[in-house]
Order: sequence, then structure tokens, then C-alpha cells
Amino acid sequence: MNVQPSASEPAAAAAVAVPEAVPALDTAGPKDPGPGTCPGRGTALVPIVLVVAGGLSVQFGSAVAALLMPKAGALGVVTLRLAAAALILLVVCRPKLRGHSRADWGTVVAFGVAMGGMNTLFYQALDRIPLGIAVTLEVLGPLALSVFASRRLINVVWAGLALVGVVLLGGGGFDRLDPVGAAYALGAGAMWAAYIVFSARTGRRFPQADGLALAMVVAAVLSLPLGIWESGAKLTVPSTLALGAAVAVLSSVLPYTLELMALRRLPASTFAVMMSLEPAIAATAGFLILNQALSTTDALAIALVIGASMGAVRSQTGARKKRQKG
Repeated sequence: MNVQPSASEPAAAAAVAVPEAVPALDTAGPKDPGPGTCPGRGTALVPIVLVVAGGLSVQFGSAVAALLMPKAGALGVVTLRLAAAALILLVVCRPKLRGHSRADWGTVVAFGVAMGGMNTLFYQALDRIPLGIAVTLEVLGPLALSVFASRRLINVVWAGLALVGVVLLGGGGFDRLDPVGAAYALGAGAMWAAYIVFSARTGRRFPQADGLALAMVVAAVLSLPLGIWESGAKLTVPSTLALGAAVAVLSSVLPYTLELMALRRLPASTFAVMMSLEPAIAATAGFLILNQALSTTDALAIALVIGASMGAVRSQTGARKKRQKG
């Protein structure tokens, strides 16, 4: 079943942090347990656990990718992740290639280009700056999209709050950070915003996760020449291939599955707010796996960006509810 056009608004909200879930929103939303039934507290906690598990999988997958970079290079890791994820999704989803219009294919290609660009820029950033800071800067792209989409004055406050966080991260001028790495992270955020737009459009044009699988193939094909150019034969080393497959499962396949299951039981707006915690999860993964300790200022900056993201999502959801009541 395709996502109907009316689903685009919750899709945009849910995608503020992890847009890979957007094509799954055709089954999103809490299900009615039926008359005479009362879901227990344990049942209510299940989707929350799934969302947190998905976030942990994504960010710890990124930490594993950082460990793999000395062996395969940033571009090589991107190629391994996208190629392995594309192969797995093709086998699982078995998307149909016939019956799609030229506009459908144009949308899925644009989705794949945004996906490939987002991953390439993010891993270039991850090769230069700490994971938690990279994710914090990257999430500014979806945050900006959410602020502009709602067009409410209160979102100026959220944008300002996020700006303060960015200034704190940069020490007033990014002199503490690799400026190239910070630029890559911001570029990844811009591509993330584009990813959200085309992810929602793809979800409306392709059934189930077919569009995601096809877009992943596009992204993998585009990344392949870059990965071969940087790493060459290193990509064929069995241990490198195994770690690359692990990154694909942790960062793409597993979280997508968990998010799909969670979105069947959670409102999209609740999901989006929870996923705004990604920078905090990323900082934790960076500390535990990569020994990337954050200063008190860095932690405060990340908290400000998380708060801004949550506020923007809540504001957008509140405005939508008012329009529906009106």
C-alpha cells in the first residue's frame, strides 16, 4: 500500500532525525487495541524500546565505521555500507521494476543521490571530528527544514537556540574543530534535508520499502567509483568486508526494521521527538567505543541542539493539530 498524500506531513515530522523511516509511514500510527482491552504499561513501552534500540544501532554502527576507516578510508566505508545494505534490501524487499512512470524513477534517483551524498559527507566529517559533534551539526539540516516548514514565530526561538549550540561547539568560530570536518557535517545536514523531502515523495510513489531498496542501489552505484578510487583492493579484504557488512546492518538494515515496527505503534510526532536524542546517543557511542570525551561546553551545546529539535517538532505538530481542528 502506498503512502497517501495526506501522510506527507507526519512523514516530515518523523524524519526530523531519522528519515529512513519515512517510506514505512504507510503503516504508521498507534493501532486501536479494540473495545474492552487496555494495553499494559509493558506493551506501551515496547515501541519506545524499539526507537531507542534503533538509535543505538545507528550510532554504534557509525562508531564501528570510524574504527574501519583506517583500513578502508572514509569513502571506502561508505561504499561498503551502501553496497551491503542495498544487497540485503534487494533480497528482502524484492522491489518490482515494472509499472513505474518516468517521474517515479526520477524521484527514486533523486532520493538515492541525496542518500549517497548524505552518507559520503557524513563519513568525511566523522573522519575529522568527534561522532557526537558530527551528528549534532548534521541534525541542523532537518531542524532547519522543520523550522521553515512550520512558518511559526516560535520557531525563531528554536533556531536561535540551535545557533547558540553551534557557536558553543565551535568555540565561537570553530577554532577548536577541524573546519573541513565541520563543513562536511553541515553539508551532510543539507543533504539530510533533501533526503527527507525525496524520502516522503518516494514513499508515496512506491509500495512498502521498494523505493528505499531501489534508492539504496542508486546510492551504492554512485559511491562505488569513489570507494574504489580511494581504497581499491582494500575493499576486498575479508575482515574489511565483514566489518562493512556489520556497519550496513547496524546503520541501515536493523534500525530501519526497528523504526518500522515502532512507527506501527507510535504517533509520528512522538517518534520524531524521541529521535531528536540522536546527538546524545552518538556522543555516548563516541565516548564508549572511540574514547571521544566531550567537554562540559560540548555537552551543553549538544543539549541545546536537542532541545531546539524537540521544540521545533512539537511546534510543528501543534500547528498541524490547530489546522485540523479549524
